Amino acid sequence: MPNREPKTEPPVRKWPIVLAGLLVLSLAVAALVSTRLSPYIRSWTVKALGERYESDIAFEKLDVLSVFPEIQVSGKGVTLRYRGRQNVPPLASIRRFSVEGSLFGFLRSPRRFSRLELDGLEINVTHSQEQEQSADRDEAKKKRRQLYPFVIAEVVANGTVLNVFPRRPDKPPHTFNISKLFLRSVGIGQAMSFQATLTNPTPPGLIDSTGKFGPWQADDPGRTPVSGTYTFGHADLNVFRGIGGTLSSEGKYEGVLDRIEVQGETDTPDFTVTISGNPVHLKTEFIAIVDGRDGDTLLQPVTAHFLSTTLVCKGGVIGKKGVPGKTVSLDVTTSGGRLEDLIYISAKGEKPPVVGDVSLHTKFIVPPGSQEIEEKLRLDGEFQVRQARFTMPEVQQKLEALSRRGQGVRNAPEDETTASNFKGHFRLQNAVMTFPELTFTVPGAWVGLHGSYGLKSEQLDFHGALRLQAKVSQTTTGIKSFLLKAIDPLFEKKGAGTVLPLNITGNRDHPSFKVDIRRAIFKR
Repeated sequence: MPNREPKTEPPVRKWPIVLAGLLVLSLAVAALVSTRLSPYIRSWTVKALGERYESDIAFEKLDVLSVFPEIQVSGKGVTLRYRGRQNVPPLASIRRFSVEGSLFGFLRSPRRFSRLELDGLEINVTHSQEQEQSADRDEAKKKRRQLYPFVIAEVVANGTVLNVFPRRPDKPPHTFNISKLFLRSVGIGQAMSFQATLTNPTPPGLIDSTGKFGPWQADDPGRTPVSGTYTFGHADLNVFRGIGGTLSSEGKYEGVLDRIEVQGETDTPDFTVTISGNPVHLKTEFIAIVDGRDGDTLLQPVTAHFLSTTLVCKGGVIGKKGVPGKTVSLDVTTSGGRLEDLIYISAKGEKPPVVGDVSLHTKFIVPPGSQEIEEKLRLDGEFQVRQARFTMPEVQQKLEALSRRGQGVRNAPEDETTASNFKGHFRLQNAVMTFPELTFTVPGAWVGLHGSYGLKSEQLDFHGALRLQAKVSQTTTGIKSFLLKAIDPLFEKKGAGTVLPLNITGNRDHPSFKVDIRRAIFKR
């Protein structure tokens, strides 16, 4: 029989057993790490947030979901309250959050997390009541914050609300509704870069902004720096009763949460005041200060351009104690503007009744309320119009005739055009413009009036005096001139020439000029 070699068993492959062992060991280590680290991570999270923001922190729920290889922590119902200040709104509240990062990042110093997501974040910035703090106390706070250093690379906090409360308790906070917010950190004690979309309530629209935020000032959050640029488009001004148009704006801002200076431009190609219905292309440049200490916005200044006129406005949007809402209060000036532009934007009709160069200074006040802007707008100012000319031929002809008669000139060149100069004091309230004093002059004549003009009714009601260089008898010819010589002395005033009572009534399109000689005679 042939020799047979004995069978040999195939070698046993041990690597699956080793792999399985390593896997079991890894799971055991992970379980051990998780068991030991989870309570520590929970405790560290509470202490780190409390010291970073100098707040007492409470969680409705806080879970360590994973430790190895990634740390994942989630929670809900989070509230951070200023230490020792239970009489003010909480520093922050969070509906729910999740944070993640590698275990190795957590074991470093400072501890590092890759991402934090916040849902329903609301931040309330209030002012510290402490006027001064000792150097020892400041140093103690700084050391406590350094015990728990951490860095979060990315923060996503959509649906955030930021409330900056003024020092005066009777004033409402400045509220910023941030629909989208993304922040990126570069290190402890440095500003975070951000991208944000803010929901602007009035006029409604979205503001896109990028910039820098921080570092957070735990002692006084209102001193936290912020800066950036913004764009704001397609804002519907029709939500404001009495005006309309679609506004866009862009600019930059810088400061602290307590006091932010904004510099920018607006463009409204179809700006309209409802009472006139005449659209104009309105552009502005502005510097505004959002003052979180008193809740007001200061305008320093706003320069507005429309048609051939420029207005410079300084003032603010101011809240008053015990009065809901804000009052717009401005000083408005223009020099070298056009009267026809002001009439076109504020009064009915496409063709202004008078044109000329205007200088103007007025108080401009719009109190809060739901009325149309022309009903609640208040003006109190003075103006001067040089080289004014009426656009209605019949009015201009009467003015030229008045000038000739005032000078005692019977004939004048047909191409001569008489220009007049206006000046006066005016007040606007309840859509009625009153003129305590209004004067205008033409060669040979002076008119002084007082009265009112209704913005809605367009009715004229003016009374005053007409002063002529010439005598009454010199204003006409023929037999009338001869007969009037007898009464010339009745209308003469020493040093003032001839003075006649004058009434201007009717409406904007059909004014009536009447020299009341009978009243002058019987008044004597």
